[in-house]
Formats: sequence, C-alpha cells, structure tokens
Amino acid sequence: MAPSGPRSIKRGCQRVLYWIPVLFIALIVAWSYYAYVLQLCIVVYLLAYHVIFVMFVWAYWKTIFTPPMNPLKEFQLSHSDKELLEREDRGESQQEILRRIATDLPIYTRTNSGAIRFCERCQLLKPDRCHHCSVCDKCILKMDHHCPWVNNCVGFSNYKFFMLFLAYSLLYCLFITATDLQYFIKFWTRGLPDTQAKFHILFLFFSASMFSVSLASLFIYHCWLVCKNRSTLEAVRAPAFRHGTDKNGFSLGFSKNLRQVFGDEVKYWPVPVFSSLGDGCSFPTCLVNLDPEQPSSPSSSSSATEGRQFPSKPLRESQSRLLSSAPSWSDSEGASNPVMTIENEA
Repeated sequence: MAPSGPRSIKRGCQRVLYWIPVLFIALIVAWSYYAYVLQLCIVVYLLAYHVIFVMFVWAYWKTIFTPPMNPLKEFQLSHSDKELLEREDRGESQQEILRRIATDLPIYTRTNSGAIRFCERCQLLKPDRCHHCSVCDKCILKMDHHCPWVNNCVGFSNYKFFMLFLAYSLLYCLFITATDLQYFIKFWTRGLPDTQAKFHILFLFFSASMFSVSLASLFIYHCWLVCKNRSTLEAVRAPAFRHGTDKNGFSLGFSKNLRQVFGDEVKYWPVPVFSSLGDGCSFPTCLVNLDPEQPSSPSSSSSATEGRQFPSKPLRESQSRLLSSAPSWSDSEGASNPVMTIENEA
C-alpha cells in the first residue's frame, strides 16, 4: 500500500502537465483576439471575425470537455466469468470462455491472430473499434487518438467536435491571414505609423500563416478518414475480422460514412452539438465474407436473438436508415454468390 502515495502524486503531476498544451493554445487564441480586435481593429471585418471566433472556441471547448464514452456494462465480465477466466491457465481455454461470452455481443473484429479482443486492464471484451488509452487508462469507444492539444481522447463522443474544431480553427487562421495581409505588406513598405501595433500585425500574420499550414494538412487528412470511415488507429493498422484484415471493413460509401459522423440532418453539421449516429458499441460492417459466428440474415437470427439484452437502448431510427437501402445476405446467396453487404448486429 505504501507505493500508492508516490504513484498518486506522480499521476496528479502528470494530469497538471497534460494541460500545458491546452493552456498554450488558449493563450495564443486570447492574444490573437487582442491583436486583431483591439490593435488591428478592422471594423468591417469584426462581425465575420466574431462569428468564426465563437464557433472556433465553442468547438474547441466541446472537444476538450466532452468525456470519452466507455463500453457498456454488457461488455464487462461478470464476477463468475472473471473467476472462471482466472482459473484457466491455458490461452486456448481462456479464448473459449471469451468466445462464449462474445456470441451474445455485436463483435466482428478480432486480433491479428484471430483471438477475441479482450482488455485485461479494464476486464472487458472490446467492442468493435474500441481501444484502450494508456493516458486515460480506460477503453474508449471508436478511439481515434489521444490529443495533447485538447488533453482528451478523441473518439465516438467528440469526433464530430474535433472535426469542427479543425475546420473552424483553420478558417480562423485563414481569415486572419487574408485580412491582415495588406497591413503586413504596409509594414514592410513602411506605410504604417510607428506604433506598438506593428509588432502585433507582424506576429499575427506569421503565427496565423504557420498554423494555417499545419491545420490544413491535419484537416485534409481527417476529412479523408471520414470519407473512408476509418479512425487514425485503423489507418495505421487495418481492423482484423475472422476472414482477415480489411481496411475498408467499416466503409459504407461516401454519403453514409459522412452521415455516420455528422448525422442525418445537415442543418446540425456545422454546429458543435452531438448528432453522430449509433451508440458507439456497434457499427454497420461492410464484410466481403460472412463471420460464421454471427447470424447471416435477419430471418435466421430472429430466434437466436429473442432473449438478447444488447444493446440496452435501441438503435436510433436515423442509424437504421443507414442500412435501409443496403442488400442483405440470404442463405442461398451466402453459399453461392458472396457479394458486398452491409450488416448491423443490433
């Protein structure tokens, strides 16, 4: 019990240090507001500037303070299952236990070796696209990455906010660069009066331009990920299914991929309010080959799922519409003509 004290102090110091990048960004944004509004003070542009500024800060705030979602209790091992797993020394026997538990859950992905994805730290079966974050020390639904600039995990609950944060911060920097350019040129041609505003105009242009380049590359990359329905982790290592790895395993097509992140109602897309589809634990899956451990069609799985308790809340109507126009496997087609299909294990 003695080491727990130093460990808790170390953990507390780490949490304080994690806020330094966020504080740095906050100070830069606060200074840019002062430099643009009070020093540059271009009245014609102030209205547009404040609209962009408010949306940028709103999206950044939501990205930072939206807690990442964790797997539902259905994915956690019961007390009896934990005891049974601890008594087994062989990995094969443990996998048999995990496979038995996984039959009642909408899990399609596996490890690269074909084993059930299990988190020993959290003692739960990992839902599809879920990963354990070593910084947060918990499993995060549809984890994309842990971002030091927001001191938070970017995942299912705040990925839309993160995308809007990138979009509005890029727009913010581009707007400042474009409107400050003429005064930056006057600075070098000695067309400005010799005041302290000179420093702010010079540094404001350089900092906005520099951040524009880095933000543009990051935003374009994440737009590509959204279009492909991949997370950063899945782009680095393709998800593995029973039939093998498949980098396009969760891709439903451009339109449906976009709607899965931003929602069905376009009017909410530019607003930092949660509108993503689904519950974060199960995702429509584009499978080339059927997973023999999962039901192959709604008709064949109806009797097997009558007593199933997952998920604890039904899928939204909007998520169901993601699959309404998709073909489904039939028993005869599944045996003779394997085609691309879209499935959702609810």
